[in-house]
Amino acid sequence: MGTVSLRLNEKDDLLIRKYAELHNVDLSSFIREAVIEKIEEEYDLKLFNQVWEEEQENEYLSHDQLKKELGL
Repeated sequence: MGTVSLRLNEKDDLLIRKYAELHNVDLSSFIREAVIEKIEEEYDLKLFNQVWEEEQENEYLSHDQLKKELGL
């Protein structure tokens, strides 16, 4: 198992420790979960932006336009 060292000022240290304590989770687990969540959010955002860009190239028809084209 790896070890990571983190340097914090007193204010940030207290904030993080109190937050973890408030949510009844040990400090190591809280920091690990927060970092993994941040990475997942960034990945999700990149994936969303990629799909959004791809979808902008597509042409879509409204329901009414499709019915008209199909002669319905």
